[in-house]
Amino acid sequence: MKKLDHSMLKRAIVDEETANYALLHDELTALRDDLAKSENGFSDSLKNVNSQHLTGATNLIHYLGLRRKDVRPLQIKLARAGLSSLGRAESHVLPNLQAIITLLQHALQLKSHNDISNSIEDAASGSLLLQSNARNLLGKLPVHRKVRIMVTLPKEAADDYTLIKDMLLKGMNCARINCAHDDPAVWLRIIDQIKQSRRETGRHCHILMDLAGPKLRTGDIALGPPVIKWQPSRDDHGRVIAPARIWLHDEKDHLSCPTSAEACIPIQGNWLSHAKKHDQIEFTDARGARRKLQLAEQVGSGFWAESSQTSYLTSDMKLHLTRMLKTKKFSHIGNTGAVGALPQSPETIRLYRGDKLILTRYPIPGIPEQYDESGNLLRAASIACSLPEVFAMVKSGERILFDDGRIGGIIRSVKVDELMVEITQARDGGEKLLSDKGINLPDSKIDLNGLTETDINNLEFVVHHADIVGLSFAHRAADVELLQQHLKRLNADQLGIVLKVETRAAFENLPELLFTLLRSANAGVMIARGDLAVECGYERLAELQEEIMWLTEAAHLPLIWATQVLESLAKDGKPSRAEITDAAMGERAECVMLNKGPHILEAIQMLDDILQRMQGHQNKKNALLRRLHW
Repeated sequence: MKKLDHSMLKRAIVDEETANYALLHDELTALRDDLAKSENGFSDSLKNVNSQHLTGATNLIHYLGLRRKDVRPLQIKLARAGLSSLGRAESHVLPNLQAIITLLQHALQLKSHNDISNSIEDAASGSLLLQSNARNLLGKLPVHRKVRIMVTLPKEAADDYTLIKDMLLKGMNCARINCAHDDPAVWLRIIDQIKQSRRETGRHCHILMDLAGPKLRTGDIALGPPVIKWQPSRDDHGRVIAPARIWLHDEKDHLSCPTSAEACIPIQGNWLSHAKKHDQIEFTDARGARRKLQLAEQVGSGFWAESSQTSYLTSDMKLHLTRMLKTKKFSHIGNTGAVGALPQSPETIRLYRGDKLILTRYPIPGIPEQYDESGNLLRAASIACSLPEVFAMVKSGERILFDDGRIGGIIRSVKVDELMVEITQARDGGEKLLSDKGINLPDSKIDLNGLTETDINNLEFVVHHADIVGLSFAHRAADVELLQQHLKRLNADQLGIVLKVETRAAFENLPELLFTLLRSANAGVMIARGDLAVECGYERLAELQEEIMWLTEAAHLPLIWATQVLESLAKDGKPSRAEITDAAMGERAECVMLNKGPHILEAIQMLDDILQRMQGHQNKKNALLRRLHW
């Protein structure tokens, strides 16, 4: 009897499993057929796709069809049945579905027209196409690493061959030149340095040149009076722990100021020629305070001086040279000297919560808020906007953000020539607003051409010197199409294109942008996370970058993981723990981009090490399950 009960129980379990398999089979088959039919609605998009991207475009259609459904209940059923889920099907949606269906057909002893090995082979082809497209766009993979490293080059690289050579040796595979800065003469010198470094090191290095695009930026700020300030380093109790180091030079000497100097002071005439090491310079500063400088070291005709007092200097300020005599007292030596012409620096616009800021249409230099003699506000601070066309596109009540979101406000009134903004977001101590800082309008419907006149002019240089062109601040498919038209006009339609996703509109229109991008033979996508986070909200960034990664993989397009990767290390020499984790996430892209900084070589080396360590654990979304060490 027990044997019979056991047999019946076993039979019941088998029958239940068979029924579950049959239900899964029917559900997956219906899903597969539905996704295959979805191609019909994209006939116009597929018609214009480049032939080598047709598979990627078709797979993108299937993936969009899949993700427009809530397949979480199906995922749970697949996991319970011990079958491959759909969570890693980005590059091969239908082959993945068919592989599961074929397995179920074998389990149910149904007649199948598909072989399991063929389904697996079809699934692998998507990954291979992605690798091929990445190689075409970004160049060969380094021998020891599966993810490339791109580095934004500073202006100094134009005259520093050793810097670029060291970058290549540390692991740079792609060099980025930002056309929003400098000019063709500087770009050409940088490119010549890259080419020479490639020849000498034998390393591959593609060149990407980013067009500036219709980026909204703050205008110039009016120059204030020429004043130089320095202060010594002090501890928490206000005690001086290190004097300020000042470089003194003849005003006819136009050499650049040493980077280690707190301040550089030009001196009129040949007055410095009478000075010696250990002399002192006495003066009364701009506040009427009596101050001293100790001459510590002579270098050529200039001097390094030290000061343990905070000081403010202006042009033509009188200087007195004193020297210690045998009596151990200082005495005046020679004639009175004078400070030479000091450079003017921009005024400081500091904004606090509750302040008003006027954004002007015309390129009038910005100024801080103005007060009368009684301290009453006469006029709010003002600054110009680089693209006054947006004045007709914004409305009262919409948000406006400055400098990567450090300063935020609400547009309170819109006039023909100016916008009145109320500052609602700033630190307690206020925030400085500088020139050439980004402006974001996340709530406004901005309709600007994807290429400015400057971009179109720069494109002629780019097509002759770069391997890849970056399209910045694209909002719609027409922006991509416009770039493609200009490349065709210049007989450069084989040039690689990188679409930078950095606006809210670009994210919302991403499928349409990708289908247009797939008309080009050589293309990829960059997640420009700085502006994207500002426009969409920092709390949404993790979600958005995931979705962008999924769609680009579905389209078999290479992805560049960009903005603030190891930023603290590159700029300050020490990374944060969060940055290390973020850099490791870049393993799921085909390329990771670093921004410039004084410690960029250390950043390249650390990123190279992180990516090598992670590639044994992760391939795109797939955990590889490498053997652990315990």
